[in-house]
Amino acid sequence: MAVCARLCGVGPSRGCRRRGAQREQRREGPADSEPDTDAEEERIEGARLGQGEAPASAPAARAPLSLLELPPELLVQIFGSLPGTDLPSLARVCSTFRRILRTDTIWRRRCREEYGVCENLRKLEITGVSCRDVYAKLLHRYRHILGLWQPDIGPYGGLLNVVVDGLFIIGWMYLPPHDPHVDDPMRFKPLFRIHLMERKSATVECMYGHKGPHNGHIQIVKKDEFSTKCNQTDHHRMSGGRQEEFRTWLREEWGRTLEDIFHEHMQELILMKFIYTSQYDNCLTYRRIYLPPSSPADLLNPGLFKGTYGSHGLEIVMLSFHGKKAKGTKITGDPNIPAGQQTVEIDLAHPIQLPDIENLRNFNELSRIVLEVQEQVRREQQQQEEEEGQDEEEGRSRQGDSQQAEPPAQRDDAGAEGTEAAGAAAAQESAPNSQPFVLPVGVISRNEDYPRTCRMCFYGTGLIAGHGFTSPERTPGIFILFDDDRFGFIWLELKSFSLYSRIKVSFQNAEAPSREAFDEMLKNIQSMTT
Repeated sequence: MAVCARLCGVGPSRGCRRRGAQREQRREGPADSEPDTDAEEERIEGARLGQGEAPASAPAARAPLSLLELPPELLVQIFGSLPGTDLPSLARVCSTFRRILRTDTIWRRRCREEYGVCENLRKLEITGVSCRDVYAKLLHRYRHILGLWQPDIGPYGGLLNVVVDGLFIIGWMYLPPHDPHVDDPMRFKPLFRIHLMERKSATVECMYGHKGPHNGHIQIVKKDEFSTKCNQTDHHRMSGGRQEEFRTWLREEWGRTLEDIFHEHMQELILMKFIYTSQYDNCLTYRRIYLPPSSPADLLNPGLFKGTYGSHGLEIVMLSFHGKKAKGTKITGDPNIPAGQQTVEIDLAHPIQLPDIENLRNFNELSRIVLEVQEQVRREQQQQEEEEGQDEEEGRSRQGDSQQAEPPAQRDDAGAEGTEAAGAAAAQESAPNSQPFVLPVGVISRNEDYPRTCRMCFYGTGLIAGHGFTSPERTPGIFILFDDDRFGFIWLELKSFSLYSRIKVSFQNAEAPSREAFDEMLKNIQSMTT
């Protein structure tokens, strides 16, 4: 009866809800469905929290005036629906709230709803670790490192995805498929993991090498930057020395042996990458990257793509849209064009109509068409600069007039933007659903299995440079849209073709908080290698 008084607040009176419910249940018989274990735990916890209290007198039934008058199992439901970050403050209100917040049901729900932990958390009881420990010492503590990151590995970069995986937080390094199979799925391998083995603190383990997990360390430098360190680098070494390590790395990275690669320049690039990246096997710094925001007006969905880059193999590129421009930014790079640089830029205001299939095979004919558009773009830019200069001069001469109309430069810019956007939209509407496509004779492609039809083409520029990112320059090219998941780019000066295929992975915690935050991120990763 003491439990009844505590839960219902009306004691052993005729209006007791608990006794009434029990009588109703006896009349109806046992339920067909299995009992809700969480709900049963809440009822048991409510009874436990109410034990030891004297039976209350039987006052008239009334609505509770405060949370303290509610049944404990109802408070468990209420507290479990609140964000986990608010619960410590709630625990400081009173001893009753503090006792209720020790209920594991509350923290099990927060782990599931906030971090997607779908494992059977009841198994934790075997190790003596509570759901509250998992939330506070693992999930909440390392929440800032969840999402997409770019490691600082010189020009090579990379793509790291940190996720909650069961009762672990794991950092997966994503690798492009083996060259030149650009349509194959991404490969991935674990670099580190964090888990809770005991109640004291979370354990960080390095997963690099072939000797299993070993002691590691993570330091969160700031909100958008963290670093990892291996404390047992001997686990990275192989008994066969550097030669065995190189052969193993080559099979993982390229899917072949050095003897299979006949191109001498390609062999040099591969050996250079192995030597350079091996220096970072014990300590790495990561900087956050966001997926590009999308808009219904975009030519195709922005996102991450795998692309062919000649002797450098496959690299990861982020495609984003910026009004009348589209940009391809390297997430992984090479000694010529490092990660973070803008590899291609597409001018959506200048579509290109391809010639018929026979003339398309002629490289000189395609080159002539692209260079004509390049000259047109140059004249338009020159004219715009002259008009802006004239507008600035007129604005200075009329600076004292506070009642003057809006400056012509703003009207002209808006008009130009509207005209160009309308031109791009008109090009999309007038373009056929598909048209035959073939690479011109003499254009080199790493992958001959490219689409033979395309939707649209636009003028664009590609970034080329010497080794060490020396003498970078933007050169004309043509962007080819094949379908929703593939596009290509012909580099006129290099007589080379790059094929790009979408990375079809659902990345969590990777959305930019705003367009401004995404643009700032692009500037930051580009400045790292400039």
